[in-house]
Amino acid sequence: MLRVDQVYVIRHKVFVEHKSIREVASQMGVHRKTVRRYLRQPEPTRHEKAARPRPVTEKARQRIDELVAEWGPRTTEKQRITASRLHRQLVEEGQTVGRTVVRECWREIKRQRAEVFVPLVHHAGEDAQIDFFEVVVDIAGERQKAWKFLLRHMHSGRDFAWLYDRQDQIAFLDGHVRAFEHLGGIAQRCVYDNCSVAVRRFAQVGRELTERFAALVNHYNFEPSFARPGEGHDKGGVESRGKHIRLQHLVPIPRGGSLREIAEQLVRDLDKQAAERKDASSKSVLERFEAERPFLRRLPPAPFEARRTEALEVSSKATVLLGGGWYSVPSNWKRLSITAYVGVEDVRFVCRGELVTRPRVRFGGREIRYRDYLSELAKKPQAVRQIAPELTAELGEPFGKLWSVLTESHGGLEAGRLFAKIVGAITKQGEGPVRAALEQALGSAVLSMGAGGAPGKCTAPETVPVPDSLKGYEVEAASARDFDHLLVGGGQ
Repeated sequence: MLRVDQVYVIRHKVFVEHKSIREVASQMGVHRKTVRRYLRQPEPTRHEKAARPRPVTEKARQRIDELVAEWGPRTTEKQRITASRLHRQLVEEGQTVGRTVVRECWREIKRQRAEVFVPLVHHAGEDAQIDFFEVVVDIAGERQKAWKFLLRHMHSGRDFAWLYDRQDQIAFLDGHVRAFEHLGGIAQRCVYDNCSVAVRRFAQVGRELTERFAALVNHYNFEPSFARPGEGHDKGGVESRGKHIRLQHLVPIPRGGSLREIAEQLVRDLDKQAAERKDASSKSVLERFEAERPFLRRLPPAPFEARRTEALEVSSKATVLLGGGWYSVPSNWKRLSITAYVGVEDVRFVCRGELVTRPRVRFGGREIRYRDYLSELAKKPQAVRQIAPELTAELGEPFGKLWSVLTESHGGLEAGRLFAKIVGAITKQGEGPVRAALEQALGSAVLSMGAGGAPGKCTAPETVPVPDSLKGYEVEAASARDFDHLLVGGGQ
């Protein structure tokens, strides 16, 4: 068969230069029939003859099909069938077949079994894809793992991302609420993996949703759609975008004082990119999303409450165990049943109409606040002495300074007794008035305790008469019983 340039020369000599077929054939060194064929059809088709029989290949292919059907259930993605293993099996069975023949057969089998991906059309407001991605962040100088929630509208390419320290159902639901509120609308259909936070189990028809996810779906009135198990490419749009966000906005590893600070910066970066990035028609992602917005579902009057509700029992120590972490609650809640509303960043504890909020801790963590135990500490000076650094850190100044003054002038034991009176005054009079009185009293040389254990006004030290046996002793700090051994033999 001649090359294309040779065909061009033949046709040019005959049709343009008007040379004879014989002359052209002589000049080109081809047969006259060849010249006539290319004059009739510039690109003649090849007429294949009947395929030759290939008994070795056909026999090998038949056995390979049998082996693939037999071994298929006994393989995994990493322990998979290869052409080399098939060739070794055929040789062991006595077949005389080349490695190349087996490779060709196995390649053809995989080609026939390969999935065909249908080009999809994403209509305005029709679908959004959602997923979690693992990332790394530096928070207050400490490197830790975090999880990126990502929702992507497939028509316009508009997306929303937020960072969480857990990949649990609360973060999953909270991510939806934040995304819907930030973007101002809801896609008619949201596509997910078969994650346990959304799918409780596979039913005969479809999937049975978890209770909380079903509540979210009903609240925002959208259709949940799930990818086929093990086929992550069914939502390849969000998979690809999640990787790009990690490379474009989270490299180098972002730093911040808190995870919320880093997440807020990520949202700002994505919004800025949506306004700047343009497609082939010179429209930005933000412009395409504004055109898509009328097709989105409207937000309900109130956002969904993503918190999880859990009933708990308070221990005799006025603590509760939640998610592997310990929390303190007001001491008057001891041995009562309470309700916890677990959020992404904090937990709300409710008991008999009272509410306290605590930051959420990780598994094994503790969130103990000694303000919850003030009424008990007022009666337990030794306990005050033992937890004084933690208590004064919570109360702040001037309580820390007061504890230092008391321990230096009275010693630890008496300081605990005196500080317990201060704690009692806080429970009766409130922290503000006691703090003001302490700030005034600590500015003077002498601090006295008024009625009820509250700090009183500073007064000059008084001189009192003492027995002759005690004269000559200077006592800076003591309790009454400290003088008993001095009175022995003193006649008093």
